[in-house]
Amino acid sequence: MRRDELLDAAEELLSDLGSTALTLSAVADRAGVSKGGLLYHFATKDALIKAMVERLIEEFDDLVAAQPDATYTERYLGATLVAVREGKLRRWAVVTGASGNTYLLAPLREAMARWHREGLDDEPDPVASQIVRLACEGLWDLASHDPELNGDEALGALDARMRALLKPPS
Repeated sequence: MRRDELLDAAEELLSDLGSTALTLSAVADRAGVSKGGLLYHFATKDALIKAMVERLIEEFDDLVAAQPDATYTERYLGATLVAVREGKLRRWAVVTGASGNTYLLAPLREAMARWHREGLDDEPDPVASQIVRLACEGLWDLASHDPELNGDEALGALDARMRALLKPPS
């Protein structure tokens, strides 16, 4: 079994049963592998959680990079909307909620700092860019708790309004 399949099984377990259900035995059972097969990839529960957090960061970085050429904030906004529309943000709440260990969440804190500082000085209006990035954070949080709140029409309106904020004043 591949590493990503094990991480998928752990995320599904967290989503279905909560953080108290996340044990190596339960993940192995969910993935349909022996505990030894799981231990080959993840020697501890902490290693498993850290790998889930790192994968989420990498996936979001990939979403940002895949956006059309634009300012960093426009790409960040586009990536956020893709993640919301595809239901990827629910995993953020589940995985980050699985760890009470601040060491395991350190990569996420570092990524968040990077995402919120990246290219800010190169933006036409750094304050508007910061507002849009913070609004994306709110959208992430809401989408992780109530994915049905904003349908395509509402997300389109939010996208248009936030992009309008990013236009330099005339």
